[in-house]
Amino acid sequence: MRISTRLALTASLLLPVAAFAQQAPQDSFFKLMTAARTHASAHGAKISPVLSPVDATVLGTSAPVDVASLHKAGFQIVPWTTNDPDKMRALLALHVDGIITDRPDMLQGVLKDLRVTSAGNPAELAYLNQVDVTAHRGGRGLRPENTLPSFESGLDQLAHTLETDTGVSTDHVSLIWHDQFYNPQSCRHADGSPYTLASRTYLSDISSAKAQSTFICDKLHQGPDYGAAQFPDQKNDLSLSPVAVAFAKKEKLISPYVPTYAEQLFRFTNFYVEYYRTGPGKSHPDAAARAANAARARFNLETKILPPLPAPANETNPAESMANHTAPPQAFVDALCGAILHAHMESRAEVQSFDFRTLILVEEQHPAIPTYYLTGSPRTLSSALLPPSLRQP
Repeated sequence: MRISTRLALTASLLLPVAAFAQQAPQDSFFKLMTAARTHASAHGAKISPVLSPVDATVLGTSAPVDVASLHKAGFQIVPWTTNDPDKMRALLALHVDGIITDRPDMLQGVLKDLRVTSAGNPAELAYLNQVDVTAHRGGRGLRPENTLPSFESGLDQLAHTLETDTGVSTDHVSLIWHDQFYNPQSCRHADGSPYTLASRTYLSDISSAKAQSTFICDKLHQGPDYGAAQFPDQKNDLSLSPVAVAFAKKEKLISPYVPTYAEQLFRFTNFYVEYYRTGPGKSHPDAAARAANAARARFNLETKILPPLPAPANETNPAESMANHTAPPQAFVDALCGAILHAHMESRAEVQSFDFRTLILVEEQHPAIPTYYLTGSPRTLSSALLPPSLRQP
């Protein structure tokens, strides 16, 4: 169920936990979300935090995430990241509230097929029509991730939510990128000079203006994480991204594929609406649907900061890849929530993270902005990676 719909259900979402004490399983996920809701509610939040688990913990006969019981307790579940149609159908059979996917077009196709097979079942059709289609990194299965063209593609697929990742620049701007550095697998120097992993630039070491004048992130992904077999339909042909091209011209960007940032993404989405409502795209056969969907699209914004490691990491330690080379939690909250507030997007944005320290700060300082608790293995919920107030015994 999309958050715009959930606003009308605030009372049921914030029902006392005691009302479900005899019904809900006391597993680690339930305890985590109960503690999160208690904290958020105590600081004035009107929307319950959302659980966003890896899909493997939701699927299967002995899955640790019990969707039905969590729903009964007023929690919503939006798993990540599902690119297989059969898994999508299995998740939808459990009535998850949304699915985060690299292929929003594929998920829309599955939903379309299920609407056909559910004809005559009003309750099921109502559920299918409110499933949140979330484009992961803009929908990286079709365009290079976390770029204006990828967000355009996600909106073209009528994704209800654009999911993305954020860091913090030297000028305290909420830069958009998945890694803590601009990855050479995706980005190149605009001036043609070599850019390698050895010379990588961390987001925390560059200003937003310098990032946009230095990098173009239009590479088609290669390597074990982005293998061609995984994303055979990914393209960077700018003829497929007319809105990004027009927006880049308006903002005087050297390329539509320069690194972007949260507030620019908000501007881009508004530009997309006008492009199809009154601009060059108004004659497109899907113009009305695209403009209407983008006008209410949501933004699921992740803080790319990691929980503190139990032991210090160094270059010879395997945990180095898990070390933070970025700003502290408060800086993330200030930059990201500041962008949300400045753009008046509180009603259309949520903050998600694996590092629950940032979510605690958002709930305390910006209770109007919903939070998403990203989770993996249940074992991590009792580890030192979680703040003591949320750690499970």
